[in-house]
Amino acid sequence: MQSFDTHEVHNTVAPFENINLFAADPALREALAREGAGDAAASLHALGAELGRAETLELARLANLHGPQLHCFDRQGRRIDEVEFHPAWHSLMALLIGHGTHASPWQGVAGAQVARAARYLLFGQVENGSQCPVTMTYASVPALKQSPHLAMKWLPKILSTQYDPRSLPIDQKHGALIGMGMTEKQGGSDVRGNTTRAEPVMPSEARALFGEEGEDVFRIVGHKWFFSAPQSDAHLILAQTGDAGLSCFFLPRYLPNGERNAIRVQRLKDKVGNRSNASSEVEFTGAYGWLIGNPGRGIPTILEMGSHTRLDCVLGSAGAMRASLTQALHHARHRVAFGRPLAGQPLMQNVLADLALESEAATAFAMRLARCFDASSDPAQAMLARVLTPAGKYWICKRGPGFGAEAMEVIGGNGYVEESPLARLYRELPVNSIWEGSGNVMCLDLLRALSKSPDALDALAEELAQAGNSDTFFVAYRSTLLADLAQQQQPDPFGARVRAERVVLAVQAALLLRHAPDYVSSAFIASRLKREPGGAYGRLPSGVACDAILARALVE
Repeated sequence: MQSFDTHEVHNTVAPFENINLFAADPALREALAREGAGDAAASLHALGAELGRAETLELARLANLHGPQLHCFDRQGRRIDEVEFHPAWHSLMALLIGHGTHASPWQGVAGAQVARAARYLLFGQVENGSQCPVTMTYASVPALKQSPHLAMKWLPKILSTQYDPRSLPIDQKHGALIGMGMTEKQGGSDVRGNTTRAEPVMPSEARALFGEEGEDVFRIVGHKWFFSAPQSDAHLILAQTGDAGLSCFFLPRYLPNGERNAIRVQRLKDKVGNRSNASSEVEFTGAYGWLIGNPGRGIPTILEMGSHTRLDCVLGSAGAMRASLTQALHHARHRVAFGRPLAGQPLMQNVLADLALESEAATAFAMRLARCFDASSDPAQAMLARVLTPAGKYWICKRGPGFGAEAMEVIGGNGYVEESPLARLYRELPVNSIWEGSGNVMCLDLLRALSKSPDALDALAEELAQAGNSDTFFVAYRSTLLADLAQQQQPDPFGARVRAERVVLAVQAALLLRHAPDYVSSAFIASRLKREPGGAYGRLPSGVACDAILARALVE
């Protein structure tokens, strides 16, 4: 050895790449089949291989390293408000759009929401920023259907599987993306405090400007403090319409006459995570918008969109948690410490198995929730979705940041540096708890659902009943929970978080009792129902079959 060769590199772990993300996940494969989308298994197997390739994972790194750049003016001084993205971003968007992750549930195929949920969960293991515009585009469809003249023109482009990032009027594009803007400086979650105003345009003036499209046109003045994906072809926003109150409007980036709409991008947000995605602040300086739904009914119109975006928050968090788990478990299997692999050390096994239980339960819950959306024509399933969507959005998203931190700690110092995917995942995990309604908003929404309709509690009770009575502790937990919720005729907001947590834990336990191996369901119940989950992972009681749990967690 030369005198300047101070060491050789050994006992390091190769990157977790070139692995089929779908084939490696038994829990996801099983959920796909039982929730009604087994026919999609072959396409998901191919997608899992594509997403697990080193080249695809490198796109995620590059898209976050080279974030979006705002250009308000061209070199001649014309206002353009364009966002420039790295080519890696466009490659990721083309993958998402090409696989129909924004559109497939609206094609009328049985099990489409579940199949789409599985695809979304796999994409969540790769790159999360690109999921934001895809989610909003997917969720915009029910709202747009309330305006037949807009739907006729826009839905064919929205449902297209051709990604078209060009800044052009919609008539000249092969595909379209939709964003949204609700939050204002003074309002936050309280959108009723929004001050943006919309004034109707005289029909004669609107027809002179836009011809046959001059129907239900308003001029909008105001701002949005968070305006997601400003590069989108159109946005849905809320604005005050005189005495009627908040209404929903569709603001295209380009007007039907080919001119740019008066939407001024002030700056891009410098966010903790989600850095590949552009989020912005904007002002409307007399922008034109088209009314969707009835005047004053903006919040109900947007809430239908919100139920789908909240589903994606659950799916996105489940995907990022799965990615964190696989990174940690792969590392622990191949890293030797104190004479044996980390994954063979008893306390590390406790941590990893605890993470694996959390991830599998999140996947099972998310896929079951997606089936509720598939079966939304069934009143019982629709009501179950009404309960599980806010509860799941609260608890699963809330568990994410701690999960990411624990997975980072498994890898140690190498997990805390930017070269590691864990750094990016850790920054991503809080956003789904904040976006589309914070934790408190979700828990209060759950209480409203339970207090307004006895059918909500009946739907939850029926779901939990399907787990049977074989586990006596689960039976007692279920009975106590349902009795407590039945007493909430006058909801107690002070304890809303605990109730939301227990609803999700009960549903997760029921799903695992029905569908997972006994060593999984028994460990989950022992660590989540028999005692509080706690603030850290690695608190599993003695006797848990860690080896079996970890073997199931990741098939390499």
